[in-house]
Amino acid sequence: MSSRKRISSALVGLVALVVLGWFGQDIFAESQSSGSVPGAAESGLPVEELSGLPAEAGKTWDLIERGGPFPYPGKDGSVFGNYEGELPAEKRGYYHEYTVPTPGERDRGARRLVTGSQHEVYYTNDHYESFVVVDTAG
Repeated sequence: MSSRKRISSALVGLVALVVLGWFGQDIFAESQSSGSVPGAAESGLPVEELSGLPAEAGKTWDLIERGGPFPYPGKDGSVFGNYEGELPAEKRGYYHEYTVPTPGERDRGARRLVTGSQHEVYYTNDHYESFVVVDTAG
């Protein structure tokens, strides 16, 4: 093999390694940031551990896992319409919302947990203007 062919082959190999390395880093970073938290990759939203949310969110999550009883029957567990479009688009009935009580509030307040049919959990503290994906294992 001539030295020109060896240099050309080496350059092609080097370019391939650089390209694979570039895209591989993106794939690795995405898998590290979203892990196996349902809804994280699909939504593009930041992930927050349940333990990092207000204590009332953890209590609401416990109620969800137990199936209630909920403090606002008829409201908690109702279909969340996602009219704001902050969560991934899904058919009506896919998401359900639950009140996260706010100390000092006389009504339901602005905090909610929203669950998806594929075990996603989202939290909002500003009445659906923004969300984070909740890592319920954390």
